[in-house]
Amino acid sequence: LGLVYGGAQVGLMGQVADAVLAGGQKVVGIIPQSFAHKVSHAGLTQLHVVDSMHTRKAMMFELAGACIALPGGFGTLEELTEVLTWAQLEFHKKPIGLLNINGYYDALLAFFDHAVLAGFIKPKHLQLLIVEDDPTKLLLRLQEYTPPAQSKWTD
Repeated sequence: LGLVYGGAQVGLMGQVADAVLAGGQKVVGIIPQSFAHKVSHAGLTQLHVVDSMHTRKAMMFELAGACIALPGGFGTLEELTEVLTWAQLEFHKKPIGLLNINGYYDALLAFFDHAVLAGFIKPKHLQLLIVEDDPTKLLLRLQEYTPPAQSKWTD
């Protein structure tokens, strides 16, 4: 399976990288130069040091087979909504998962439902997000994912 992620040794992303490495899987990190000397993970299979956050996100997306958001802050929210927007615009067909551990994302999911009711998000676009509270179930659903049929995003 492996992991493509932000390349840091700190926080939840560092713990996930360590767990994947301990399981004998490949871990590829992509980190901006400005952070590399401070927080990069030294034990990765590969580490790409790039010039910007934009380049980092583009490379992570290019190398990954799916996108998964774990509990996080503004950066996680920005990355999640960006890949959802790309899927909505049919720029990609990769599965997008949200791991909602202990209801962490309940308020965000309620907001998404509110945005659907208010007419700002189409129900079919909200269905692009696969939500689970169990990591094993989430991975299974991502592996079983079938992209929706092509349709104009404005429909």
